[in-house]
Amino acid sequence: MRPLRYLATLDLGRRILWCYLVWYLVLVGLYFDPSPSLWLSALGVSVLIGFAFLLGLDTSPRRWAQLDRWMVARLFLIPFCVASFSALVKGRGFIVVFSPALAENALALAGCFAFLAVCRIARRIVGRQAAPI
Repeated sequence: MRPLRYLATLDLGRRILWCYLVWYLVLVGLYFDPSPSLWLSALGVSVLIGFAFLLGLDTSPRRWAQLDRWMVARLFLIPFCVASFSALVKGRGFIVVFSPALAENALALAGCFAFLAVCRIARRIVGRQAAPI
């Protein structure tokens, strides 16, 4: 029930962030490279930039433990995704995040629409459960 409630209560900004992740996962699945150096480099960038983001927050390191865990996770996950995505699509004709192959873009877009549909269904289910009988 918890995942349904989570999906049902996602605001627009978080739904967009999840769509970014869906797009990333679809294209990484299509262009996956098992090279450890690629993933270790992305991890290194993620750690460096994630800590830079933490330092840039208007809070002291002593208060980091009080921050929302998902927000902190995003501070590290987003640079990892950017670094690995860039390395995977380098030299493949991508324009920003869009594949030169229309079918690949359509697949990623379909994944986003499927996620949004699941969120809508979750809102309906959770809304019915909260409605008085």
